[in-house]
Amino acid sequence: MNGMELLAQAGQVTQIVDKQIVPVNEIWKQITALSWLQAVLAVSFGLVYQLYGWRIYRVLVVICFGLVGMFVGIQIGEKMQNPIWGGIFGLAILAAVSVPLMHWCVCILGAAAGGLMTGGLWYAFNLPQIYIWSGAAVGVVAGGMISFIVLKAAVMLFTSMGGTIILVTGILGLLQQYQIHQLHLAADQTEVYRWVHDLKWFLPAALIVPTLFGVYMQHRFVKLSSKWEF
Repeated sequence: MNGMELLAQAGQVTQIVDKQIVPVNEIWKQITALSWLQAVLAVSFGLVYQLYGWRIYRVLVVICFGLVGMFVGIQIGEKMQNPIWGGIFGLAILAAVSVPLMHWCVCILGAAAGGLMTGGLWYAFNLPQIYIWSGAAVGVVAGGMISFIVLKAAVMLFTSMGGTIILVTGILGLLQQYQIHQLHLAADQTEVYRWVHDLKWFLPAALIVPTLFGVYMQHRFVKLSSKWEF
């Protein structure tokens, strides 16, 4: 094998290692798609979800699995030229299945939340994204084990993370709208755009720190719930 072939192989390895796995552009689309009103509603709902999701976690589990079923159903339905009915059937099936299997569904969501956290840490430290699944797998295993041992921990983790995702999306949407309309900046020249696209640590920090805060606050609220009067 000559030197040119070695250089070619090294270039291919570099391209593989540098491959973008985290869907930053899709995340950005969700942020910029929000209007002022939608962003305010997202912040309001996300805060309640983050701090008090444990009170309505059964409903949230059904909604989460219903949305997953709808997404999968749409993908299957597109192959059969009928994505609408595919989405409806997928939503109905997974939402119905999640009710009798609530404990297992909570464990799955807790494991998924753990995977998002460790995968986010992998991305924050700028490690090769092609291997981000190995980082996420650690969180999935840890989150799954904790969920089976302490169900409340899984409930607090996935509800806090779900609320954080909605809350942070709404806040970034509001900041983006402000910088465009008040500071008259182009959409790709705002500070929010730079935070999301250029700062690797920003999105993981915006996900993990509020999630841990939400878990802490939910734990306090759960301890005090027996003292509440209605």
